[in-house]
Amino acid sequence: MHTLVIDGHPNPDSLCAALAARYADAHGDAEVLAVRDLVFDQNLRRGYTRRQELEPDLQQAWSAIQDAARIVIVTPVWWGSVPSLLQGFFDRLLLPRMAYDASGPLPKGLLKGRSARVILTADSPGIYLRLTGNTPIRQLRTHVLGFVGLGPIAVTRYSPVKTSTEQRREQWLADAARLGAKDARRYLPAPRPALMS
Repeated sequence: MHTLVIDGHPNPDSLCAALAARYADAHGDAEVLAVRDLVFDQNLRRGYTRRQELEPDLQQAWSAIQDAARIVIVTPVWWGSVPSLLQGFFDRLLLPRMAYDASGPLPKGLLKGRSARVILTADSPGIYLRLTGNTPIRQLRTHVLGFVGLGPIAVTRYSPVKTSTEQRREQWLADAARLGAKDARRYLPAPRPALMS
């Protein structure tokens, strides 16, 4: 089992795309899944009242999520949330009886046993996000990743992007590589005992 890095930015030339690539390269056992490259209808057309078949790209993404020991979401903060592309990905893929079980009195996440990391970029300074309640972190940590059973969930935020210098962005990229290498060491699979001959 490996680490799956989900790049939720629509622009392949974005800082998020570069952070996802740096993290994955330094990790060594990570695969990047760029949501922008998937062909799927982002709209959950009938809500949860009727099943909407998964397109082949979503089927492959679901297999990658199931195979992953660790899931990393890299996304910008737009309007206090994530881009509609990433939200549509969550809406279409994190479905009842697949990602969670809602048959009991409380929903139960079905992706337990996997850890997660969220890497956010924002134009707003960190103090503003803290003053407004850090809604994107709460959304991802509690209402998406935690809801489907992932944990523990680490969060890293890089901001403000809009006023950052090239040197600052290079520092953030180096930090993402450091996190990738650190997570690779921390979440290595346990070695299997040698077989007796």
